[in-house]
Amino acid sequence: MTWLADPFALDFVQRAFVGGSLVAILCGVVGTWVVIRGMAFLGEALGHGMLPGVALATVLGFPVLIGATLSAVAMSLGIGALQRRGRLSYDTSIGLLFVAMLALGVIVISHSASFATDATAILFGDILAISGPDLVVLGAATAVGLLLAIAAHRPLVALAIDPRTAAVLGLAPRAAHTTLVALVTLAVVASYQAVGSLLVVGLLLAPAVAAAQWTSRIPSRMLLAAALGVAAVAGGLLLSWHAGTAAGASVALVAIGFAGLSWLARAARDSVRTSPLPAT
Repeated sequence: MTWLADPFALDFVQRAFVGGSLVAILCGVVGTWVVIRGMAFLGEALGHGMLPGVALATVLGFPVLIGATLSAVAMSLGIGALQRRGRLSYDTSIGLLFVAMLALGVIVISHSASFATDATAILFGDILAISGPDLVVLGAATAVGLLLAIAAHRPLVALAIDPRTAAVLGLAPRAAHTTLVALVTLAVVASYQAVGSLLVVGLLLAPAVAAAQWTSRIPSRMLLAAALGVAAVAGGLLLSWHAGTAAGASVALVAIGFAGLSWLARAARDSVRTSPLPAT
């Protein structure tokens, strides 16, 4: 079993696993709501909405998480402003800002002398470069996200069932939606270093999709999604170590593989249950 233990004997792989696991736990909780509410496009857009802030921080030498946070928040506010004042639909607002922020980010990166290196790190992440201070930041982000999700659980459930009923019950569906957008923003920003802006949606959605095949209760779905996300981090790091592949992309691929396998296993189980018994 040395093939399994050897990679995790190294400090930087251990930090990558712990940091990736923190991200996976946060994404498992938030991703469950994203799947339930059908907000996958928002997660994708926020992932690319970080690009200008991350690129500017990289070029100027500022902390990239600060740039990512400011850029993702600006993206969220911009979507809301286009909806209210531009009278555009939700997906149209996201689509316009998605392309604009992506283009702006590439333009900023193109002024860097190390364009290819910076672009690769921003798009695909560098989970193996997670440091001790990064773990503190990721731990704090995960704790904040979990506390916020717990505090907003009842309004989010009501919002998922029927926004009009939530309003009648005084559960403030608009505030619940804003909270959910904030949670998605936090998860996307926290996931940035692990898998980059291009692959963040894989870790946000795939474990939640896989978990949805086995349980319909929201808390148990969150727990299972978090566990599958942690397993995807471990599997991705092992794949990267032994196959020489990019670590962030490997983690995202394993997570999506879990979603595919879960769907196939659920389909096979349902097929067996519904098949007629042989005549006696």
